[in-house]
Amino acid sequence: MRFMMLMYPDERAEADVLPDAQIVAAMMKYNEELAKAGVLLALDGLHPTSKGARISFSGGKPKVTDGPFTEAKEVIGGYWLIQA
Repeated sequence: MRFMMLMYPDERAEADVLPDAQIVAAMMKYNEELAKAGVLLALDGLHPTSKGARISFSGGKPKVTDGPFTEAKEVIGGYWLIQA
């Protein structure tokens, strides 16, 4: 069975502030353990919402709205896709 695990960063990620080196090292170790166990299918980090856009289709025509999206209370910072 496949599972998607989502990473919810704190507010510093939206300001393009990198996490503490210890946190990054722990996450890299976790990623390595998943890979060694043979369960890791994919993983990736996502850009802050300020670098994103929302595309909607009204009346068959696309409308692009730039980020950031102030109405969002939580954003996804990355994901892991595993098979276990």
